[in-house]
Amino acid sequence: MRRKIKVAAKDFLYRLSTRTTKVRHWLTAQVARALLSLLRHLPTDKALNFAVRTARRLGPLVSRHKVALENLRHAYPEKSEAEIEAIALDMWGNMARLAAEYIFLNQLFDYDPDAKEPGRVEVSGVPLFQRIAAEDKPHIIFTGHLGNFELLPIAGATYGMKVTALFRPPNNPYIADYILSTRSANMGDLLASQAGASFALARILESKGTIGMLVDQKFTRGIPSTFFGRACETSPLLPKLARQYDCDVYPARCIRLPNNRFRLEIEDKLDLPRTAGGTIDLAGTAQLLNDVVERWVREDPGQWMWFHKRWQLSKGKRKPRFKIIEKA
Repeated sequence: MRRKIKVAAKDFLYRLSTRTTKVRHWLTAQVARALLSLLRHLPTDKALNFAVRTARRLGPLVSRHKVALENLRHAYPEKSEAEIEAIALDMWGNMARLAAEYIFLNQLFDYDPDAKEPGRVEVSGVPLFQRIAAEDKPHIIFTGHLGNFELLPIAGATYGMKVTALFRPPNNPYIADYILSTRSANMGDLLASQAGASFALARILESKGTIGMLVDQKFTRGIPSTFFGRACETSPLLPKLARQYDCDVYPARCIRLPNNRFRLEIEDKLDLPRTAGGTIDLAGTAQLLNDVVERWVREDPGQWMWFHKRWQLSKGKRKPRFKIIEKA
């Protein structure tokens, strides 16, 4: 009898916690949507600048601000506290700008290859976009949470390239639904990072398609590597897919410019490290990805998400999270 009471109490607390979390997520999403709806009534530049000013004031009040400061101190031990704080404020401004930009994507992306006058968006590496679109072979394009990375697939689409992007949806399902609903139709397909995602990506590459991936997030039970000189874990998915299909891997990023402008940049394909047997080295490739992203972040640290717990390591035994069926 006593055991049944304990089980019932445990079940009740679990259901209560689940419902409380659901209500909290719903309320948070409604507040976020209301704020974005208000911004929609402002001219684009005024709305974005207002979002930045607000975030720079409110960001230091949230608990993740302490995480950001601590991460920055480790990454830049030579910088003063004032410099660290300044980077953190720039980061909050960047994140607010990214959120607000979802409602202005159509106005923001004005890139025209034939335009005589530059618009908000400029593209560097046009021949590479054209080459990827024309080649009848699989490709992987990776980026990090820098600038407005959502604009990269639109630039690719301008040159006939269709990308299926792997993404990790926000923990808040209501915000995740809102983000999906606001994405432009020409931003390519999205694939949520969940069970079966690796098989779906493998099928795309098998069909000589192109996939896009973010590679700068914490990955539980990932490949041991370093980022800014500190131990971390990196997703093995891109290295495994690159090894399986021996496909070209391209770095791409979005750089914020003054006056709410952007530079979309794709770099030449990476020379991936290989084992003595000639196959792509998984650990070496994971580290190479981190090195590329670190180079980008060091150029403008205020454009990266320092509040992310990138350096949190797994506990216990390691088990692979992504399984890929090797080709016969």
